[in-house]
Amino acid sequence: MLTFMVSNTLLQVRIGASVRILGFEDGKNLDAKLRQYGLFIGDQVRVLRLAPLGGPVLIEANGREIALGRGIASKITVECL
Repeated sequence: MLTFMVSNTLLQVRIGASVRILGFEDGKNLDAKLRQYGLFIGDQVRVLRLAPLGGPVLIEANGREIALGRGIASKITVECL
């Protein structure tokens, strides 16, 4: 039997869902920025809130709450857990 992994961007994940970070679409610049936030490939995160009117995405990762702009969230590839 074949199993297909469905990956989305962090921006496409529903509120309350837990996901694992698979990668960053923008290469090393985004990778370095997210490491400063303490986010790494393989981390499990949970989407807490999507602010209205194009506001930030609030996530919980490694016991901390982090607000990410929608542009950045759209470049983080994740898999649903």
